[in-house]
Amino acid sequence: MRARFTLDEVQAAALEIVDRDGLSALSMRTLGAALGTGPMTLYNYVKNRDELEELVAEAVVADMQLPGRCDDWADEVRAVAGAMWDGVRRHPNAVPLVLTRRTVSASSYTAAARLVQALGTAGLTDETLLAAFRAVLALVMGSVQVELAGPSAPEGETAAAAAQIGALAAEEFRQLAALAVISQRSTPKGDFTRALDMLLAGVSPRLGT
Repeated sequence: MRARFTLDEVQAAALEIVDRDGLSALSMRTLGAALGTGPMTLYNYVKNRDELEELVAEAVVADMQLPGRCDDWADEVRAVAGAMWDGVRRHPNAVPLVLTRRTVSASSYTAAARLVQALGTAGLTDETLLAAFRAVLALVMGSVQVELAGPSAPEGETAAAAAQIGALAAEEFRQLAALAVISQRSTPKGDFTRALDMLLAGVSPRLGT
């Protein structure tokens, strides 16, 4: 008997629910309703809630729009890491799943493989390559987490929150207060790009080691 839906259709509907209504809104019932079927039908595609959440995490990773190839290894890392950063930020409600759920489909490994290949082109030894790969991934995911943990609001409200932090810290923590002022002029993309440049500057002296 032919399946009523493809797994891709189930996955896309699940991600749409999370994007629109948040992770707490995802259930077999809400997904079934979105697909026009009963919740029990979905057990033909996933065994439980965990597998459903894995599908959503895979959808986010597989949706990353990777750029064309770059000749320079550092430019390639910047391009791929930037695409990963953009891809995760397109689905803020799904970030907890990307962080906590392991992906098992081959399509979800494409971005990571490109990143490893770019770093490998630099001539790093196996141990240094692994450390660099993990460091870039940590920066991508960590920067998104920091941004979403703050005021995920219009820029004016974010600036107001930074100004409040600066005012509270002004007397006892002058350097922190100064950074709060600077942060009102910064952007998430700019912060991420500068941090990635600093990280790659630390990788460069280790080429061949």
